[in-house]
Amino acid sequence: MDLGIDGRVALVMGASKGLGRAVAGALAAEGARVAIASRSRERLDAVVEELDGRATAFVADAGDLARMAELPGEVEAALGPVEILVANTGGPPIGTALDNSLEEWEEAFRSLVLGLRVLVDAILPGMRRQGWGRIVNVGSNSTVEPVPNLTLSNANRLAAIGFLKTLAGEVAADGITVNTIATGKFATDRLAANHGSMEAAERIGRETIPARRLGLPHEYGDLVAFLASDRAAYITGTTIPIDGGLLRSV
Repeated sequence: MDLGIDGRVALVMGASKGLGRAVAGALAAEGARVAIASRSRERLDAVVEELDGRATAFVADAGDLARMAELPGEVEAALGPVEILVANTGGPPIGTALDNSLEEWEEAFRSLVLGLRVLVDAILPGMRRQGWGRIVNVGSNSTVEPVPNLTLSNANRLAAIGFLKTLAGEVAADGITVNTIATGKFATDRLAANHGSMEAAERIGRETIPARRLGLPHEYGDLVAFLASDRAAYITGTTIPIDGGLLRSV
């Protein structure tokens, strides 16, 4: 299936490992010109090498709002205007409803909501000029069914969806789609760290996920590549789960 994104410029945040790395690989495989961003130059360089130079690295922290404002311009100077934005931010600290400090709340809001808003503000004019754009937000199942001990994620990812749902209705006529993925449990280093080991995460996955396994990062990358494609032009303003059937709600 030709996804129609050969030559498109994509900016993938949090792309130095895990799901972001898988997304960058999937888009590069479809011929997109991929800008990858994260805080670690060393890990970014490793991804560029793994992708045989089919990606360009930019060091950036999603919580640094000034950096988020200038990043799209740097990408445009190197590759062209950003046509595909994949907003991916690492999960905030765990904690029950009142565990986290106000400083942690503010940091989570900056990285999960304000950083996204600043990026969109910088990228949207170029998408509108071209009459084409794709914004894909890496969200969480916690926005559908709040997860115990993930208060900061539960609250701030919902705020991001509220912003993006509003945006989707405003830009649909400009040929721009805006979607969020409700992410389930995937075999990533972060999930392994949360459960103490990958073996423990896999065991819990077999016990709790109807598919009886964790998701694989490349499966996630394939979904994002589709949502970023010409084929998905009529899908917008949605939250799409990819979780092996983990969500029980209708």
